[in-house]
Amino acid sequence: MASSSTVSDGVRPGTRVRPPGARVRRHLPTSPWLFAAPGFLVVGVFILYPFVSTLVNAFTDRRTLIPGEFVGLANFRELLHDDMFWIGLRNSTLYVVGVVPALVLLPLLLALLVQKNIPGIAFFRSAFYTPVVASIVVVGLIWVWLLDERGLVNSLLETIGVGKVGFLSDQWLLLLSAMAVTVWRGLGYYMIIYLAALANVPRELHEAAMVDGAGAVRRFFTVTVPAVRSTMVLVGALSSVSAFKVFSEVYLMAGPDGGPAGEDTTLVMLVQRTGTGLTGRVGYASAISVVVFVVTVALMLLVLRADRKEDA
Repeated sequence: MASSSTVSDGVRPGTRVRPPGARVRRHLPTSPWLFAAPGFLVVGVFILYPFVSTLVNAFTDRRTLIPGEFVGLANFRELLHDDMFWIGLRNSTLYVVGVVPALVLLPLLLALLVQKNIPGIAFFRSAFYTPVVASIVVVGLIWVWLLDERGLVNSLLETIGVGKVGFLSDQWLLLLSAMAVTVWRGLGYYMIIYLAALANVPRELHEAAMVDGAGAVRRFFTVTVPAVRSTMVLVGALSSVSAFKVFSEVYLMAGPDGGPAGEDTTLVMLVQRTGTGLTGRVGYASAISVVVFVVTVALMLLVLRADRKEDA
């Protein structure tokens, strides 16, 4: 009787009956795209559009207030005869050579020191990470005050009879000082990355190495380094790109002119100096930006290729 009444009502057995007044929800195929639209808008406005605009401007003679015309490869040919471009390329390359090895190795050693759970270790972790969250302008001004001819460091050197050192007036010392600031600021950031990688290293590997009589140094090279090698490649790629695009540290310590006779100018500083102002050469600055982009991509590919060869 029950089944016959259900069939007579026009409802099949097992069919869910919707309560009276309930609304039907229709899943539109465009719903996921609507949620992703704000992210796509931000990427398009602040990343894709400036990137395409820079590529287009690199082949024009555009200035700040003048649209400019298409000039082909004229800007890139001019780069080959621009002494400041080669100075910037030299300094940016030296920055990578000086900064990247330190930022790959020192944060790993620092992470090994603060990895152990001992009383008070949280304070040291926070202290090492503090330069990362500090404003680069504040950090730069502090280091300028410390390294100035009348600063704290030179005052201490005079006290012990060494004499003043031109940290901010000598071409190479200024570049080395900026490198030191970059390494100092990056230690805490890459330390956190290494801490996450070290947490995944099995303790059994260290215990087995200790049973075999391996000391701390041998365990570092035979257990720790192989276990975090992929993280070291990541840190090397990130730090190399950041070092080649350095701007703030050198700008704050060397000034807008790039130090004595502009000898400490980097490529990004040259882009800022050339492409800004009412008479800025936007087209020429865009050509330098394209070179910076190509070199940074090449650096990342070289690091990844070296990692693949090591895996093979």
